[in-house]
Parts: sequence; C-alpha cells; structure tokens
Amino acid sequence: MRFTKGGGLYVAATLLLGVSAVNTGNNLLFLIVAAMLSFMATTGVLGWLNIRGLALSVHLPDEVYAGTETFLSVTLANSKKFLPSFLIRVTVSGRATTFLMVEKGRAQSGSLLLSFPLRGPLQTLPASVSSPFPVNFFVRAAAVTVFQSCTVFPAPRGGMVPPPGGKPDAGEAASVAASGYDGELAKISDYRGGEPLKLIHWRLSAKHEVLKVKELTATAAEPLLLDLDLIPGRDLEQRLSFCTFLVNRLIKGGRPVGLKLGERVIPPATTRAHRLRLLTELAGYGKD
Repeated sequence: MRFTKGGGLYVAATLLLGVSAVNTGNNLLFLIVAAMLSFMATTGVLGWLNIRGLALSVHLPDEVYAGTETFLSVTLANSKKFLPSFLIRVTVSGRATTFLMVEKGRAQSGSLLLSFPLRGPLQTLPASVSSPFPVNFFVRAAAVTVFQSCTVFPAPRGGMVPPPGGKPDAGEAASVAASGYDGELAKISDYRGGEPLKLIHWRLSAKHEVLKVKELTATAAEPLLLDLDLIPGRDLEQRLSFCTFLVNRLIKGGRPVGLKLGERVIPPATTRAHRLRLLTELAGYGKD
C-alpha cells in the first residue's frame, strides 16, 4: 500500500487532530479523530477486497523482437468474488493499462506496448495489480508473476539483400505461395507481432478485439543458405540482427532460405513455421 498526495494530507491531518485531542482533552476532537480513523480503516478494507480474487494472464504474439515494441494482450478475470472490481491498474514490465470495471464472473481484455532489451527464451514477466478504489487516498497493490513462455528474437537490422536469382533447379524444392509484401491479398489473419504497420487492416481491426493483418502472396525464387559466420557485422549480435532481417525479408518475399550455424545446417524452405524455426535458432545461438 502507498499513499497518494491526498492520502498523505489526510493521515497528517488525522495525526495532528489526534495530538491536539490528547493535549487538550477535548471530547469532540476525540470523536472526530475516531471517525477519521474509522473511515481510513473502512476504505483500506474495501481497497484490499477490490484487488482480491483477480486472475491475470497475458499473451504475446508469435513474433517478438528485441528492442522492438509489440502488442501484449492482457486479460483480467474476476471469478472468485461476488462483487465487481473497480479502477484496476495492471502493470507488466513497467507498462500499464487500466480497467474501469471487472464484473463478477467475467474477463476483461486490454493491450499495451512492450519491449524486451535482450534476445533469448522468456519464461516469466514481472507484473502488479493495483487500485486507488474507493477513494484516491491509498493505492493497494499486489505483485504478480506471470508465466509466459516465449522466445525473443534478435532485433532485425537491415542491409543489402541478395537478389532472387531465378527459380530452383530440378530436384530442389518446388515453388509455393508464400507471404509477401507486394503480392495479391491471400487472406486476413490475426496480428502476430512481426508484420509492418502498412499491412494492418485498420477497418476490420476496429470490429474485433485483436488486430487484423493482410497476408499477401509472393512467388518463390532460388533457395539460399545463410552462413552466420559469413554474415557481415562487427560482432555476433550485429550479425544475428542482420541475419534475422534477411530471414524475414527473403522468406516473406517468397525465397526459400536455410541456415548454417557452425557445423549445423537447416535446409531451405519458405513456410512460416520454418521461418520461426530459423528465428528461434538465431535467438538461442550462443546462449548455452
């Protein structure tokens, strides 16, 4: 619990009147101090009950990049109380969102922008639930550890992109339709965290609780094997960032891409699952 500015003044006034009542022996002052203490206790109990019984869960998109803000979905459920909760502030990793009312037996959803500074696996997120209810004198808060299994990919940093170079030779993987940036509209899907803003379907997103994005088609090109040791960069993190950019740019453009990490080789492909596998390998490289 912490005091707001108004709460600090209220406590100071209560203490001042209490000291005056003891020094003067005035019964009226004693009654006023008792009423003020009762009000403080009542609001404290109501504030404590207001944040009890709330279940917090979060959901990150499939694609989260280090140093890049992405939308985090926050769900707050009130399933253990008979009364609704009011003015609930949820803070996750320093970013906050507010729920005006969480009704009994129902869940409320919100979103906030979050950024992670380092690549690699993520298991937990620091969070807290707080509220100034019923009066803005005291803020009750409870720390919560949110378990969210996620992999933070290296921050993509652009550079020169290898040219397509034509179609695959006989015996290689056949060309397939893949997501791109400039093709025809293939379908509408949920926002996953890696799509550029120009692909967000704002009109359709306004009708749903989650953002919707347009997936465009693109034609496949010659397969390419990216060797991390040959990627330009002054250090490992810069090479990983450039390699992440190349994987996203080329596969989304329809080109089959593989990856060579030391002696390990991952054959080229164009599917989204393959792209996420390559990004996961880059995210965990050198972390062991």
